[in-house]
Amino acid sequence: MTDKKQDEASTSYYKSNKIPVNDSASGSAAHNEKIGTLTSLRFPNFRWLFIANILGNAGQWIQQVTLNWLVYDMTGSGTILGTINMVRAVSSLSMIPVSGILIDRFKRRHIFLFENSVLFIITLLLGLLLVSGHSHISYLFIFSLLGGLVQTVNQALRQVLVFDMVPRSHTPNAVALIQTGWSIMRSFGPLLGGFLILWFGPGGNFLVQAGAYALIFISIVNIQFQSQITETVHGSPLQSFKEGISYIRKEHVTRTFMFMGFVLPLLIAPIYTILPPIFAVKVFGDNSGKILGFLMGAVGIGGIIGGIVTASLGHMQRRGILQLSALFLQSITLIAFAFCSNLWMALFFLMLSGFFEIIFMTTNQTLLQLSIPDNLRGRITSVVNLNSALAPMGGLIAGTISDFLGGPKVATIILATITAVIAASAFLFSSTIRNYKLN
Repeated sequence: MTDKKQDEASTSYYKSNKIPVNDSASGSAAHNEKIGTLTSLRFPNFRWLFIANILGNAGQWIQQVTLNWLVYDMTGSGTILGTINMVRAVSSLSMIPVSGILIDRFKRRHIFLFENSVLFIITLLLGLLLVSGHSHISYLFIFSLLGGLVQTVNQALRQVLVFDMVPRSHTPNAVALIQTGWSIMRSFGPLLGGFLILWFGPGGNFLVQAGAYALIFISIVNIQFQSQITETVHGSPLQSFKEGISYIRKEHVTRTFMFMGFVLPLLIAPIYTILPPIFAVKVFGDNSGKILGFLMGAVGIGGIIGGIVTASLGHMQRRGILQLSALFLQSITLIAFAFCSNLWMALFFLMLSGFFEIIFMTTNQTLLQLSIPDNLRGRITSVVNLNSALAPMGGLIAGTISDFLGGPKVATIILATITAVIAASAFLFSSTIRNYKLN
């Protein structure tokens, strides 16, 4: 993106959100303002959004643990467990074309309140049914179907709202704080979910989640949403979805950052989600699940540190270089992890990889969203969120390589090496990323 286009986008942002600013001096004033690690939390609206995100992430991780445990406890079937997760994934994907048009067509405050209310109601009802002894596997399928539909809108909306709550100059800091909160919940959410099952049972656990949604509702009520200037959106959701695709085709910057974002779910995420159980058993000889918890926790701790570091970068301009460097170093640390036979060294390199993962993820999301005009943000974000469909594909690839080409170490080395080559190639051949500056 050229400096001129960046200035125009920045000025447009301030105007569309009714933030008083002198157009000719906006870039200089923003650049001179000191941005610390927690600066974005000074904005009350973002502070409430941050709280809502923390509670929402906690609820999702707790729900994932509880639902999976409950399904397997009720049926003893891995096939049914896989099917119920597939139902949720399919419902989420089917809602993606609709989520963008909802966010652009309707007031975001109303959408946020509505979808959170739906999540509260279905979670409360399921909890009450389980507590009263009226459990049936069909209820869990219905819950997964409805939850997948609503969570898709919720995910896209929360991405968009970050850019409504703070000025452009603060968005890297704000996104980093949001990702830090996600990393905290990734580390401690499953552990908390396990303890809640032990203390309250699965039914009580869903009631606790319903309580979290009630607190989110309070947070939303306290947010003063900016006046939303939107285009009149005509046509079907599919037509609106095509508008987002059309914009991405025309805008080289947006397209480039979107494709870079595809690398993580396709090549890297499976190393964190599919391969750790195989590492725990085949490499470290543990069948108890203890080492698996250590492996997963190490990635989360690294992510927390990475989020804090990214939030502290202030006015660092060369975010394109930062993105590529983080992706390359993440690949290298994962290759080093694959060669480790010592558990403590393996945990160290996993922690480093989680550190670089959050830096890459945060930077990529920030640069991508800053390249999108506000009046199209919802539709384009819904297209970008199609990358969630790549995660199951990546998992299949990782599992197949592990089964047929020598185990999880070989799979990790192959996937991480491909990622490193992509990062190096982008540095050498993509001036769009290499030369990108915030201002």
